[in-house]
Amino acid sequence: MLDAPRRPLFAACLALLALWRPASIMADDGPARRAEMAGYLLVPHDKVPKTYDAGYSMYVAAWPLLKNYPGQEFQSGLFGTWMFAQHEGQAPKGQYSDIEGGLGWWRDTRFATETPKFIMGGVALNFSEWANGPGAGKGRDWNHPKGHYAVAQLSPWVLWPPDGLNLKQGTCGELFGYGYLPLPLTSSKRTTAGKDVPTGDHCWTLFLNTGNFKGPVAFFTPYFWSRPTVEDPRLSGRFLDARPSEPNKALQMETQHIPAYLSKDARGDTYARIAPTRFPGNPDGDSVLVHRITAYSKAALWDGVKAWFDGGPAASGVIDPKAASVHTFPGKGGATWQIYPPDIARDKKVPLAWSSFATPVALDETTYGYRWTKDLVTKTDSKDGSLVTLPEYYRLAKDRKDKDQWVVVSPGDVPAETGLAGATFPRRREARSEPYVTPDDADSCWKKPGPAAGPFRAKLGDGSVVTYSWYRFADQPALLNADMTDAERERLQKRVEMLHRGWTRDRDYLPRPTVGKLADLDPAVIVSPPKGLEVGYVPIVTRQAAQE
Repeated sequence: MLDAPRRPLFAACLALLALWRPASIMADDGPARRAEMAGYLLVPHDKVPKTYDAGYSMYVAAWPLLKNYPGQEFQSGLFGTWMFAQHEGQAPKGQYSDIEGGLGWWRDTRFATETPKFIMGGVALNFSEWANGPGAGKGRDWNHPKGHYAVAQLSPWVLWPPDGLNLKQGTCGELFGYGYLPLPLTSSKRTTAGKDVPTGDHCWTLFLNTGNFKGPVAFFTPYFWSRPTVEDPRLSGRFLDARPSEPNKALQMETQHIPAYLSKDARGDTYARIAPTRFPGNPDGDSVLVHRITAYSKAALWDGVKAWFDGGPAASGVIDPKAASVHTFPGKGGATWQIYPPDIARDKKVPLAWSSFATPVALDETTYGYRWTKDLVTKTDSKDGSLVTLPEYYRLAKDRKDKDQWVVVSPGDVPAETGLAGATFPRRREARSEPYVTPDDADSCWKKPGPAAGPFRAKLGDGSVVTYSWYRFADQPALLNADMTDAERERLQKRVEMLHRGWTRDRDYLPRPTVGKLADLDPAVIVSPPKGLEVGYVPIVTRQAAQE
């Protein structure tokens, strides 16, 4: 999903779209006007009981959507979801807040490649703040942080770059397993930021299942959700710090911009060409896209961990599949992808005849994908995997209801005078991307009490270098800004030390997939603690910049 925000799209994308106004250009062989393709791919799935209200997990395909990364106007998520708080009856209006991150590309990605990245995408009240991971929030102004301190690093083995968590370059159709479950790391509070409003004890924690890392990585601090209630106490208790999750979530792929061109021929007919857009293909040519979207009750993880923290037997961290309900797919689906020029009214955007070349299918009851019309798409194989390229050329025509639609045409049927044959979609990257830099003030929370070891450097597959240091878990900047007393942070430190000793990175936590192969994280983001700091310390990225 972009899913959503992935950099939270509902609000951010509209603002960014308003800023971007491409001019008409000339293709190599004639006049062609820039356009774009955008929309949603919708994935219906059967509901599960409301009692499965303690988070979810799923496996989604990770692949290079476009043949060439076209520059920062490109924005798209891969398949994902939005997790909202569950309410009795209808959810309150005007109080948007959720977790909606996932895999994708965004306009503010500074070190993008064809390989997608992952962000957490937590959204505070009505996009007042958002948090994409440790040290990554709304904008880059550390003088006015808006979600920058909302996510605490939990894993001692994974670096989280502010530009997004990197996958291994060349990932091509493998399954990326992730989910959010609450952990009882903190305790509920009756006061928040000195005001008489409560904060709950739900630390929504990101769990990953990849080929080279498994386990919890980071969590949203409860204060991120409850902070708006300090100004408006009427909202207390309505957000994810205190409420269970809604198990029946939308599952979609949200695309905000894929480059395209429009042009007319001598007869006045309009044609379009889109950037080469691809989906993964299995040996049969089908695309496996979503697998085992699962909702959990608190018996899956929370109950055992809480008992452990209270003095009971150690919890393994393995999420109990007996306390889970897996959504099934009926094999249906929809698409709202459209091609249109900039500045066109919403009701004038024209849809693709998507179903002419793509059929949604349930490849088994817990696996969703597409089956392609083989004579309209192109399948290619490489050392990284198989990809199906969608039709590139379309003509504006009428459907059976006399409504406009873009229908597929072969390249040979596009008149030469349109110039579309000469239009190109080259790979583009910023000549020099601006670095991400955290505060360096000697009196800041980054320096007092400061790191225990470092700085160290790691070269990532996206062409950037991250600088990071090892902080005592309770002394990381996120927790120094989480409305916690020293005593509360020390209690949390002891609990995390229990996790670090008992929950290793090389065993399963999420239920395993039953199809496909797992994607890998970029090997450079996997690290080992320095000697003596194996328990109770975490790596925190303080800078990300282009390689010299």
